[in-house]
Amino acid sequence: MKLVILDRDGVINHDSDDYIKSPDEFIPIEGSLNAIAQLNHAGFTVVVASNQSGLARGLFDMDTLNRMHDKLHNLLQHEGGHIDAIFFCPHHPDDNCDCRKPLPGMLHQIAERFSVDLRNVTFIGDSLGDIKAAQAAGANFMLVKTGKGKRVIKKGEGIDNIAIFDNLADATAQLISIT
Repeated sequence: MKLVILDRDGVINHDSDDYIKSPDEFIPIEGSLNAIAQLNHAGFTVVVASNQSGLARGLFDMDTLNRMHDKLHNLLQHEGGHIDAIFFCPHHPDDNCDCRKPLPGMLHQIAERFSVDLRNVTFIGDSLGDIKAAQAAGANFMLVKTGKGKRVIKKGEGIDNIAIFDNLADATAQLISIT
């Protein structure tokens, strides 16, 4: 099975330091939905792994998160694509869970659910937490400059030997070309 893991905010949709709190604030990054459809057509199983501490912070509830994801599914359907599963951490950073990136728990849950070896999986993200989670889980990683990506690059921490792309569309094109 060819499986790719995508972070959500900053990779698929525009991110905000104030959190994405409603379906109206969930705005896809240009080309991201088409990139997911291309992954689907190339035979990839596409899974999202996203920290959603806005739940624990009381910024939105589970119904609102589900409506954001319904919007994503509907928009993708119009592009001829789909997401096979969405995994998320609902915890506050102080909760000391193992599923919140940069810890690899969520990635291990994905590996277990889909019976894959993470060494054969690529994770595409935009943050240092994404990089650290992928490294801790043994997954391959691609950094996009969208979302927090440019800040990560500017700081230079943790990006040695990391493939960097302008956006999900560029990362997807590379991933499809090498598989």
